[in-house]
Amino acid sequence: MALRRPLVIVNGQVEQLQSGDILNADISGVGGITMTNDESSAAIVAGMPVYSDAADKVKRAEANASGTINVIGLVFDASITAAAQGVIQTIGIIDLTTAQWDAVAGTSGGLAFNTIYYLSPSTPGNLTATAPTTIGQYVCPVGIGLSATELELNIQRPILL
Repeated sequence: MALRRPLVIVNGQVEQLQSGDILNADISGVGGITMTNDESSAAIVAGMPVYSDAADKVKRAEANASGTINVIGLVFDASITAAAQGVIQTIGIIDLTTAQWDAVAGTSGGLAFNTIYYLSPSTPGNLTATAPTTIGQYVCPVGIGLSATELELNIQRPILL
């Protein structure tokens, strides 16, 4: 994939995005929704799969109980502290650093190309490249690795084993 710099408007003038500048990462309304972290004391971090536990609120999803398996998306913001609001990406391609993916997918060096990632049955808010096989757990496909830093979201309905 070629890396290109987008055109931006600065002081009414069209120019190429300058080194060190970033685009506004607010994806609300275009694949992202603003939700409140409803964890009692834990922050949720970029890439964590979450489920909606109340109106406009999310918690870390886990594939071991029917109440925590319905993934609505992955945390887009670097971190959302308890009771704070942040963006949850629900569709499209989520691009994070290899370190951010390593923290939630248990990998080293980011995601693996063409690998399906599932909701973890053993660690809330984590992903795994190994589908659960234990009776009573759920198989919850979340997305597929496109590169070490990109995951195409493909959240599917959970399957009870």
